[in-house]
Amino acid sequence: MFELVDVSMRYGDVRALDRVSLKVNRGEVLTLLGPNGSGKTTLLQVAAGLVTPSQGRVLFDGATVDESNVVSVRRNATMVFQKTVVLKGTVYGNVAYGLKLRGVNAEEVKRRVEGALRLVRLEHLADRSARALSGGEQQRLSLARAIVLDCEVILLDEPTVNLDPDSLIIVKDVIRRLNREKGTTIIIATHNLEQAEDLSDRIVLLREGRVVEEARPEELFVEPSAAMARFTRSENVFSGVSRIVEGVAHVSIGGGVEIMAAFGQEGQVLVNVRPEDIIISRGKMESSARNNLLGRISSIAEHNSIVKMKVDVGCIIIVQITRKSLVEMGLNVGQEIYLTFKASSVQAI
Repeated sequence: MFELVDVSMRYGDVRALDRVSLKVNRGEVLTLLGPNGSGKTTLLQVAAGLVTPSQGRVLFDGATVDESNVVSVRRNATMVFQKTVVLKGTVYGNVAYGLKLRGVNAEEVKRRVEGALRLVRLEHLADRSARALSGGEQQRLSLARAIVLDCEVILLDEPTVNLDPDSLIIVKDVIRRLNREKGTTIIIATHNLEQAEDLSDRIVLLREGRVVEEARPEELFVEPSAAMARFTRSENVFSGVSRIVEGVAHVSIGGGVEIMAAFGQEGQVLVNVRPEDIIISRGKMESSARNNLLGRISSIAEHNSIVKMKVDVGCIIIVQITRKSLVEMGLNVGQEIYLTFKASSVQAI
């Protein structure tokens, strides 16, 4: 569907994109994952035909996008920006605006607007002033304005940033339904790892305007590369020395800590353990898992219903649990807990 060939984008002395080549397949959910300033938003704007690249080509359905067909591309691809812009008037009027500009008849406008509002769960607010909506509701309104145009492609710039929990659930559900039920191609730009893993068919990792990795979520998160590990800011990424004993890797990761892994690599290694793969307990567990470490909680950080704890076992290991588990177990900073995880959860990078 979309293809970028050797695309660069400069703004003065700043190179926002650096020779990016990328294909977007029809009907997929593709996520552009990267930190702020990595070029995600610029890439969306180039793909949507909103800006012309300084170098390279953009193809849509095999045809190079230029002045002769860029209007057609814009009619088939719509972008929802991170910063919402709300027009004066009602919620209904905001969603209907784009259709009226396109000359759609009144009956069809009514059908499409009502359908879009139902999908984003704003139908009960159709007659309310759009500017009276909450931030999360305004983001859903922006999504409805894109949905109602019935485009082949929707491009979303940080669609879940700063959303309230209810709006977050709704927006993620809308993205899934648009893709699965209507076959809409969706391109998402985000720095949110959980969102990328949860929604994507394929993930493209960007850094400093360049594509550094491209993979399916299960490949990128279950067996992360060094590039992915750097992006995740080293959550449980350890440099160590591995030796094989009776077919099992024993990896010394510093601080007197040795963990066991299921890979066959010896010598200097870089390994990763996902925080959510670690089971915690107040007492030592009876388990077939090969790794069982005693440590002390050094910090607890809550993110909505998710809690991440740093546990000092000789080195710092991050674990992830639910807030419900935190409360039920009565955990506090300074307490000793056991960390248990399988050898297969230790991945060589």
